[in-house]
Amino acid sequence: MKVLVLYRPESEHARIIEMFIRDLEHQHDGARLEVVNIDSRDGIATASLYDIMDYPGILALTDDGQVLKMWQGREMPRIQEVSYYATSSGTGFF
Repeated sequence: MKVLVLYRPESEHARIIEMFIRDLEHQHDGARLEVVNIDSRDGIATASLYDIMDYPGILALTDDGQVLKMWQGREMPRIQEVSYYATSSGTGFF
């Protein structure tokens, strides 16, 4: 499994997302997050592919790219929710 975080680093929500990422990685050793700038070529393609319309967006994906869970917008998920998908073994604290 993998977790993608799509956001704009130069935006009003950047600090919230960056703190969320830092806290998750600090609280859960082995948590893996892939951070993608929504304005980059990869970010635009990913947002289009998964129909992300509101930012920031967090996607929990299987290794072959199927969506397991998606969060969009300013309402951030609980760290425990994301850690379930972000831990290397997939056995987080959900």
